[in-house]
Amino acid sequence: MGLKLSLKPNEKIAINGAVLTNGHKRTQLMVENQARILRESDIIQEEEANTPAKRVYLPIMLMYLEPDCRKECHGDFARRLSEFIEVVDDPECQTKCLSIAAHVANEDYYKALAECRHLMNYEKERLSHVA
Repeated sequence: MGLKLSLKPNEKIAINGAVLTNGHKRTQLMVENQARILRESDIIQEEEANTPAKRVYLPIMLMYLEPDCRKECHGDFARRLSEFIEVVDDPECQTKCLSIAAHVANEDYYKALAECRHLMNYEKERLSHVA
């Protein structure tokens, strides 16, 4: 059974490094085999990695989308995750960090990205209390 994607009008999606843009109407696609897929809403640009959690997310995303840069990005990921875990005192968040590290070690980058979104939500929630 494949992956069913429903794309909004003009929504972009990255599949195995290629960026595709949907037309003006809603579309459904079936991906029948394994592919590296991220929706536009899950892709961040380097300049958007402006918080510690997003700085953890960015190298994972790059390792997922661009297998050729995995060695290069892994050091950045490890450094950013270490920096993040050192300043977080929430045990649940620290557990998420360890889970992310395990997923990356197992080259399961998509699951690592999903876990990292929890870090970004945690960070957003914490920062909203500060503002």
